[in-house]
Amino acid sequence: VQLVESGGGLVQTGGSLRLACAASGFTFGDYAIGWFRQAPGKEREGVSCIVNIDGSTYYADSVKGRFTISSDHAKNTVYLQMNDLKPEDTAVYYCAADRNRLGTLIPWYDYWGQGTQVTVSS
Repeated sequence: VQLVESGGGLVQTGGSLRLACAASGFTFGDYAIGWFRQAPGKEREGVSCIVNIDGSTYYADSVKGRFTISSDHAKNTVYLQMNDLKPEDTAVYYCAADRNRLGTLIPWYDYWGQGTQVTVSS
């Protein structure tokens, strides 16, 4: 099982980034993919999730209206479009896979990527 994040970088406040999570080694449609982030000195928190079997989505309150999660089954890839970025969005972003459940409870997630850094300058 492998999850590989990409798309992170440095952006100014109000800017946009699109993160990608490429999955392999398991049946993509049987899993939910979640995005999490961890800022320096803070606990890892759930950002968004998509359940691949039915397309249902979840967003943390802090990103609702700014972030959009989507899934490309042909490419086994989940995207996180991040708009109107703020300095408080600065963190390492991780994707993870869980059996098809909607939510971002960290203990649910069996497989994790290595993370990609997102830095938002003020």
